[in-house]
Amino acid sequence: MEVPEVSWSVLPLADPSPTPGPVTLDEAAERAGNAASWVEQNWSTWLSVGLRILLIVVIAAVLRTVIRRTITKLITHMNNSAQAVEGTALGGLLVNAERRRQRSEAIGSVLRSVASFLILGTAALMVLGALNINLAPLLASAGVAGVALGFGARNLVTDFLSGVFMILEDQYGVGDTIDAGVASGEVIEVGLRVTKLRGDNGAIWYVRNGEVKRIGNLSQGWATAGVDVQVLPSEDLDNIRAVLSEVAEDMAKAEPWNERLWGPIEVLGLDSVLLESMIVRVSAKTMPGKALGVERELRWRIKQAFDRAGIRIVGGPALLVEEAAADPSAGVAAPSALASPTSPQALASAPIPPAGPTPGSGPAAPAPGAPPLNKP
Repeated sequence: MEVPEVSWSVLPLADPSPTPGPVTLDEAAERAGNAASWVEQNWSTWLSVGLRILLIVVIAAVLRTVIRRTITKLITHMNNSAQAVEGTALGGLLVNAERRRQRSEAIGSVLRSVASFLILGTAALMVLGALNINLAPLLASAGVAGVALGFGARNLVTDFLSGVFMILEDQYGVGDTIDAGVASGEVIEVGLRVTKLRGDNGAIWYVRNGEVKRIGNLSQGWATAGVDVQVLPSEDLDNIRAVLSEVAEDMAKAEPWNERLWGPIEVLGLDSVLLESMIVRVSAKTMPGKALGVERELRWRIKQAFDRAGIRIVGGPALLVEEAAADPSAGVAAPSALASPTSPQALASAPIPPAGPTPGSGPAAPAPGAPPLNKP
């Protein structure tokens, strides 16, 4: 069977880019009619979607504005309450208006940011849903990203949440002296992630809020200054109490200690009684952060008053050494066996006489203290 031969020359060549011919009036009218019908069929859908998006945006904007203004008014009310309480006696002890204002502003900033993020994020998702965009992949991706962030940056999240609760609970503020366990000192900056402390030696400590397990605030309310006075047990206790009471009265009237002392200096009595000494406890209520200075000044005044009254302030180890040196028998040396010439030790240490007399000399004289030689 023979296959007929095809001649490629007789096949028409297709033009890859045919040039369109001139559009006639009928074709233009047809296209315009199609477009008008398409718009007529979809304009209601567009209108409804546009109105839904506009309504979502308007509600989100109004809700965000209302919540932010409510938070601002709440913070202002808190500041006004702090200023009103500051003038009272209790307010001077427990309320610091400037610190309360800083804490309120920090809380307000955090709350406003969180409210804006939640409202705008929800509105954006609703707009995407109104446009018939499938949110399942987006939400799944966000969930995976959240899980990865939770595992990879869990320390950061812990620090942030701890900082938020520290500010909300007013655990400490700028200017407070705290003991955070890992470091202690004066707070110079409070952040949501890191707290900066100025140590006693001037070093700046950066403490992560998530690592703080306990906090001791030494600047809230009032502080206690305590001094232990160690004296001999033979001293008169009534005389000691009288001298300490006089020191307390003089210090309470002197500047600037009359402002730093928030209560009378009290002689609490004997704290302990030992064989070599006894300890008298003195205590006073002071301003926050001023206890160390009050203790130093109180020791200074007590030492001067005791010197004038002839009362000795002693210490444990120094007292034992001084009493041992004052023992009269401590300076006497032990008796020596060589001090007596008749003792066996003295006789044993005497020089040995020669074996026989030398020619031309008489009999050898016995050693001093030696027994006489028996003649045959």
